Order: sequence, then structure tokens, then C-alpha cells
Amino acid sequence: MRPRVLITRPGRRALPLTRAITALGAEAILLDIMRQEALPESQAMRNVWLDFDQFAKVVVVSPFAAECLAESLDRYWPQLPVGPQFYAVGRATAETLHERLGVRVHVAAPGRGDTSEALLSLPSLQAPNEQKVLLVAGVGGRSLLAETLETRGARLTRLALYRRILVPPDDTSVRLLTQGDFDALVVSSGEILEYLAGWCTRAALNQPLIVSSQRLATLAGSLGFSALHVAPGAMPAALAAAVAEACDLNGADVDHDDLEKG
Repeated sequence: MRPRVLITRPGRRALPLTRAITALGAEAILLDIMRQEALPESQAMRNVWLDFDQFAKVVVVSPFAAECLAESLDRYWPQLPVGPQFYAVGRATAETLHERLGVRVHVAAPGRGDTSEALLSLPSLQAPNEQKVLLVAGVGGRSLLAETLETRGARLTRLALYRRILVPPDDTSVRLLTQGDFDALVVSSGEILEYLAGWCTRAALNQPLIVSSQRLATLAGSLGFSALHVAPGAMPAALAAAVAEACDLNGADVDHDDLEKG
């Protein structure tokens, strides 16, 4: 039988990861437990769009934040101003910005991971003294980026463009989690990990868990997960490589160039 791998990535971003895991010879099953929903435009948003050219740096935390940003800028700026520099948490976010806006995007150095900590290590973010910085994110989430940039002297505007909605897993997913009837679970969000732990019995907690950062591994350990595998990032190829190791699929014939496109 093919190994059964549960994935939790929300929305369209689940498709490249599903293809990557299927390419290994595994069965990928999506646990549809989170939706991402764009917020209606507010006066605060309109003010930011009208003054967008005044920002020296724009930091975007996720692919969906990048999509929401691009849709708004398309309405207000038929031609983007040349002043703002764009920064992204993770290569998937950077790729979305580049594809939608055609801009050059700063990301963490290769090998540093797809995390806020890695992005904050960039030399150009060490001393944004009195620069106007826009942080584009969702409602809630980690405060590390905002707090660190403000501590370093940035004049920060944090703008939430979407919200995440957690939904209960369906009956089939609940059965898989309560019985531990899977070979690996892939999670790249702390919010999803904490939510999902409520349905995981001891059998599930003992199954391999693939996470995308050491921070998530630490959180997973505190939640009772015991078989942890840390992928070298959140891109489909990185997560799929960790799945291959956890499920002993390293002999699979995988087109890594194709997987990187997701």
C-alpha cells in the first residue's frame, strides 16, 4: 500500500504540495480545516493604498497576503511607484509578489529557512531608522516582525488584509486522526498545529510529523508529538523531501525542478 500522508495547507496552496507528495508514490489527503478570507476594504486600507508610495519597505508575510495586496494595488496604482522595496517571508510569498506585481523581492538567504526570524536577519532590515515600513499580514498571527522592526526604529504600519477561519475536520479526517491511520502528517502553521492537536490521540501523536521550522518542532513537542521531522523550509519540495525521509521513500523518482515551482 502507498503511504498515507495528511496535509493541512489551506486553499490553492495545497495543490503544489499535494502534487509533490503524490510524485513520491504516496497518497496525499487534504485535511480541509482552515479557510482564508479577504477582509472588506476599510478606510485604514484606503489610506495606506493612497499613500503607498511613501513607504520605504513593504514586508509581506504569506502568499495569501501577497494576493490580497496585489489585488488592492491593481485598483489604486495602475503603475507601481518605484520607491518601496518588497520583502517576503518565504519563497512562496516572494514568488506570488513577483508573479502578480512584477517586483523584485528580498527574501532570507538560502539555507536560512522560510521564517520571520530568517527574514529579520537580512542586513537591510537591521536598522530601518525612521523609515516608513508597511507590514502586510492577516488578523492575529505572530507579533515578532512588528515588534522587532519597531524596536529597530521603523515607523511601522501593520495592515491586516485577511482572516483565517478554522473549521472542524470532517468525519473521515477525524477517524484518521483518532486512529492514527496515516503514515505522516505535514503542518507548516503553528495555528493549525495547535488546533489539530485537539483531535490527535496518542496513536496520532506517535506518527511522523513534518514541520517547516524548528520553532514549530518546539511547539509540536510541547503538544505531545513525538516523531518530529523538520523540513528545510515550507516550499513543496522541502516538505516532500522530509516526507520521503519519514516514510522511507528516498528512492522515489522525483522531479525536484517541477516541485520547486509550487
